[in-house]
Amino acid sequence: MPATLLYESHMHTPLCKHAIGLPGEYAAVAETRNLKGIIVTCHVPMPDGFGSGHRMAWGQFEEYKAMVARAADEWRGRVDVRLGLESEYVPEYLGWIEKLHGEEEFHHVLGSVHYHIQEYLDAYFNGHWLEFQRTYFQHLAEAAETGLYDTLSHPDLVKNMQPDEWNLARIMPDIQRALDRIAKAGTAMELNTSGRNKTIPEFNPGLEILREMRVRNIPVVIGADAHQPKRTGDLFPEALVTLQQAGYEEVSFFLDRRRQTVPITEALASLTVS
Repeated sequence: MPATLLYESHMHTPLCKHAIGLPGEYAAVAETRNLKGIIVTCHVPMPDGFGSGHRMAWGQFEEYKAMVARAADEWRGRVDVRLGLESEYVPEYLGWIEKLHGEEEFHHVLGSVHYHIQEYLDAYFNGHWLEFQRTYFQHLAEAAETGLYDTLSHPDLVKNMQPDEWNLARIMPDIQRALDRIAKAGTAMELNTSGRNKTIPEFNPGLEILREMRVRNIPVVIGADAHQPKRTGDLFPEALVTLQQAGYEEVSFFLDRRRQTVPITEALASLTVS
């Protein structure tokens, strides 16, 4: 068996109300795929009922930490289980978000713009799809510039909102400007394999955007965004090959909020397809 090298860096728990399986069940799948560990990154609690149907409540935050700690104890010596967070970028709530990030020593903090949450739509969608897409990428760049997040998750997710209105060539100048700012901020970006199961069935982001990221030397973290145990590490080999096609030679992950790197050739050799 080859050495374990990679972590699943994006996965959820039932506390978010749209995932199944406890962290230990995800760790079990990680072991079969020869992953070194998992970083549990459930959706951050938010004030004022923001997206309350898609995340844990503030009163469940201690339960979340305890849930991850139990799995870490259960799998110690076999699969490294770490505590992380998928955190919103919402300009109005930056004070809350910054305070929450200081509540615990997280290992990986994902920054997400969830365009589909009703409160976000109410604030930023005016009926014009191109303007909404531009706002989305503007917010990704702003998220990077706050320094609050290690990695920007599923960075072209907005393309699935209204696929008929997604024209990559049209929006690419805005994406390139956002990537310039993200690169300058030094924030990593995610290659999210769950995109293959969405309306536009390709990774988030797609290959063209990955190539733009590579030109700017933006580090990439891969994650399956697993909402059920069987998707832990899903499509990682294909994701790594896609990174190579975009010109990358290394893949990253975070521990103690510090970026680690692994050569893609070694990462590929380490994985077990199950």
